[in-house]
Amino acid sequence: MSNKQKYIFMEIINFADSCSLVSQYMRELRDVSIQGDMMRFRRNLERIGEIMAFEISRTLSYGKEEVTTPLARTECDVITDRIVLGTIFRAGVPFHQGFLNFFDTAENAFVSAYRKYKEKENFDICIEYLASPRLDGKVLILADPMLATGASMELSYRALLTKGDPSHIHVASVIASRQAIDYIRRTFPEDRTTIWVGAVDPEINAHSYIVPGLGDAGDLAYGIKD
Repeated sequence: MSNKQKYIFMEIINFADSCSLVSQYMRELRDVSIQGDMMRFRRNLERIGEIMAFEISRTLSYGKEEVTTPLARTECDVITDRIVLGTIFRAGVPFHQGFLNFFDTAENAFVSAYRKYKEKENFDICIEYLASPRLDGKVLILADPMLATGASMELSYRALLTKGDPSHIHVASVIASRQAIDYIRRTFPEDRTTIWVGAVDPEINAHSYIVPGLGDAGDLAYGIKD
């Protein structure tokens, strides 16, 4: 049995289109009067990851598996897709944990992608570390809380392709800019990519930060870097 959706065009699921708990967690993530609580900030990223994990689980393939209870034997639906959870250091870690809380037997992949500044507003995206299982035929959930330009997500995906070609890619972010959504739609496979976002903000500024956004997610989660 399978309830997998048949994607013809790249689908975008925006949680801001309907009120849910994501709206509450998003408000706290954005609010400067609450952001000083790093533990709460990390937990809200994790919670949104958990909600997205549940929604993604509704698109996966399932099969029947027989189990024995204390009273009888019965059949249960179990996921048959092989899942790999990927994230980008460092802001992605608590968001990734939310997915891992639900997909607790999934394999995991990690990429370090960071901005290397040439000038104040001019930078390159650098990839220095990659740890991933083989991806051939597996469902890749690539999670990073902030999707500002889409360049880091694309370069991380390209790096992961050295480990094989996934059957479907779920790009998950807490906040994305409209520019980044358009970029992902141009650079990821249209027929097997789904984008999941908590909110889509209208623009990025000269420093490539999402506006209104929430600031630097990595600094808010783990402290200001030197």
